[in-house]
Amino acid sequence: MFIGLGLRSAKNAAGILGVVLVAGCMPAQQHTAATAPGPLPPGEARIWFYRVYDPSLSRNTANVDLNGARAVSVQPGDGPAFVDVAPGSYHIAPESFGVDSNQTRDVTLAAGQTIYVKILDDPNIISSGDKTQFQRDTFYTWVVPANVARAEMNAPL
Repeated sequence: MFIGLGLRSAKNAAGILGVVLVAGCMPAQQHTAATAPGPLPPGEARIWFYRVYDPSLSRNTANVDLNGARAVSVQPGDGPAFVDVAPGSYHIAPESFGVDSNQTRDVTLAAGQTIYVKILDDPNIISSGDKTQFQRDTFYTWVVPANVARAEMNAPL
């Protein structure tokens, strides 16, 4: 593979190849709305994640995975966050203490496409209150129409 290269050049080339391979496996970086979103990079898709603040629900962080890798962490009232991803199919799954039906979503994104994912919480699926009250988060992901999501994301928290 490195015929004609000195040993030092071969090691440098192998190191660069390793960095390139690892970079291709890295999960998308999370950006918040406080960070100016800027234009969608060519050939990519954007997924917005948000929670609407409700004082009766948990303020715990909702961690969401894309295809099994952590993509974003969202708290209610902290504003939306987004990730830019390559076109393709994605399994959107929140990390959740409780397990229920319809918690995850499967989406297929095209280049230039933007979708909005609302994170919901039901803290009552796993709860008790005999002598000590406790609740555990059960998070859900919903793909929401753009006009509804934009109105909810811009609503006063």
